[in-house]
Amino acid sequence: MASSLVSRVWKPVAAAFVSAALLAGCGAGDGAGSSADESADEGDVNVVQISDGVEVSVSEDTGSRPVVTVPDAEPPTTLFTADVVEGSGAEAKAGDAVAVQYAGFNWSNGKEFDASWNRGAQPFEVSPLGSAPVIQGWNDGLIGAQVGDRRVIVIPPELGYGAQGAGGVIGPNETLVFVVDVVSINGQ
Repeated sequence: MASSLVSRVWKPVAAAFVSAALLAGCGAGDGAGSSADESADEGDVNVVQISDGVEVSVSEDTGSRPVVTVPDAEPPTTLFTADVVEGSGAEAKAGDAVAVQYAGFNWSNGKEFDASWNRGAQPFEVSPLGSAPVIQGWNDGLIGAQVGDRRVIVIPPELGYGAQGAGGVIGPNETLVFVVDVVSINGQ
């Protein structure tokens, strides 16, 4: 099942994003995390400084869908990770199986394009970490994560979908913002 989900969600094929495109078209992802007012309504918010004057705000409640505000600013050109909520235990390393909840947003417009929360909040497994069949930004960005983390991963185009984009919901050369909640590492 995880292999089939990986194919539908992460490979840069148009069919992989049909469900996300349909959800976005129905308003399920419209405006998700696009305003500071929404963030304030969702409980505690953590502001993560990406670079000088560039900040992303993320809700801290790992028990619910993240609310994210992406700035109207130039995106970073390198992979960026920060833990909004810090977990505990062993850190994820290459070869591990990491189960996560996630939501992904386009930097250019702040709109959600996909989320495990849209599919009954079923955890998604990234395995084996480092060479899993997901975009490279995930393989690199989850190294060092711990169970209980809510991690922001900002992925430049070359570690995401590059010039081709993906499925009509991720444009060419799009920087991606993921909020990833680490549920387990190697089943623990």
